[in-house]
Amino acid sequence: MELTKNIFFNTDKLIENTTVKISYTGKLFQDNAEKVFIHYGFGNEWENLNEVEMEKTELGFQAEIELMSLDTFNFCFKDNENCWDNNDGNNYIFPIEKNVMALIANDQESSNLLPARRLRRSYIWSKKIRLAIYKIITYIPKIISGNYKRKVSE
Repeated sequence: MELTKNIFFNTDKLIENTTVKISYTGKLFQDNAEKVFIHYGFGNEWENLNEVEMEKTELGFQAEIELMSLDTFNFCFKDNENCWDNNDGNNYIFPIEKNVMALIANDQESSNLLPARRLRRSYIWSKKIRLAIYKIITYIPKIISGNYKRKVSE
């Protein structure tokens, strides 16, 4: 996911309680800084403020950050000479989405589900019953009317 033209995440969405890898190729990388640190926090008040040294690679500086369950991820960058890249004083602020658990069944819900074997048997029996009803509806009137003779092959 490209957030700005110089910052990339390894995921499409920032989701709470997950780890995200950030790649930075901005001003500090282009100025050949020796070390770059990501200064980050969460929410409107920059809670859980932290600073991590990023690893220098050919693709830019990279770091892995564990996202908290607050509504925003706020960060900026600084190098070892205390030069900052803070998005022209606005910082980099991105929303964190809630982790959707709707598709994961918990133990209580899974106990209410029928086993796969029983579902399969009921499906097969419903098919057999439908076929039997179809044959009865189709052939009983022919037998009653006497119009059930088979075609004779020549």
